[in-house]
Amino acid sequence: MLEHGGRLREAAQRYRIALGDWLDLSTGINPTGYPVPPVPLQAWLRLPEDGDGLEAAAARYYGTDRLLPVAGTQAAILALPACLDARRVLVPEPTYVEHPHAWRERELRRCHHDEIDAQLDDADLVVVAHPDNPTGTRHPRPVLLDWAHRLARRGGWLIVDEAFIDPTPTDSLTDATGIPGLIVLRSLGKFFGLAGARVGFVFGPEALLAALRERLGPWTLGGPARHVARIALADQAWQEAMRARLAHDGARLAALLEAYGLGKPTGTPLFQWLPTPRAAEFQDRLARQGILVRRFDQPSSLRFGLPAEEAAWRRLDAALAGLQEP
Repeated sequence: MLEHGGRLREAAQRYRIALGDWLDLSTGINPTGYPVPPVPLQAWLRLPEDGDGLEAAAARYYGTDRLLPVAGTQAAILALPACLDARRVLVPEPTYVEHPHAWRERELRRCHHDEIDAQLDDADLVVVAHPDNPTGTRHPRPVLLDWAHRLARRGGWLIVDEAFIDPTPTDSLTDATGIPGLIVLRSLGKFFGLAGARVGFVFGPEALLAALRERLGPWTLGGPARHVARIALADQAWQEAMRARLAHDGARLAALLEAYGLGKPTGTPLFQWLPTPRAAEFQDRLARQGILVRRFDQPSSLRFGLPAEEAAWRRLDAALAGLQEP
């Protein structure tokens, strides 16, 4: 199993700090997620069924009905290699580690983000996180569509993971998934803060969605998750207010990291990524104060999620100030 953020219990045991005393900034999940409504009893008692309004709500939110609900995009990431005939796979680095892991049995090649275009014609399939996790790197929409067209001409595929796109939805490619060769992944885990519900969607050609549906089998989403997701996707007022809040908080976090001379961060409204040769040291020093951030080794860097409330912001501010001390 690969390492991910959110391993709070492990950190609590290692540093001997009570679970409730931690400030967990390790995941990039919205810390003030969607206010989950009560779940009807029938959602627990009955097997989940299509036609409950989830697909319709998702089609309105994402701008297309070419979609398949899945138990989080992780389920799709693991299943897609069995549905796609691609030998040469190109994945930029750094990126979400599950993508190269899923394609490890193919002819997998890694490259920097700015090298994708030059190497595209030697690949059958390209996987891009947009924006990238953890760097926040983005590619212009015309460039992504050009890559999809170039790959499709040779029977290839472009997979675009948009797990962190919801704060800036106009950058999404879901509305273009009718074109050949383009697959888009979306999730309710980050922007909506519903990571525990395990709700995601795959967008692409109907033949691919049918093959994926067959492979994943029935009841990929539980009834309670479908109920909550349907309501969250339809709540436009909450979405608009949250996008404004996240834009403000993301900029605040970037300014805070830069103010203490830790470097120039990049990222999204939901997280900031800080390359630094002192990543291991800084992570340990923050953890000793009960603040958990995500560390990456290649390259040496840290990813900071957003604090939820003002007291948490002050706590992070004080801890960052302490990093300047020997």
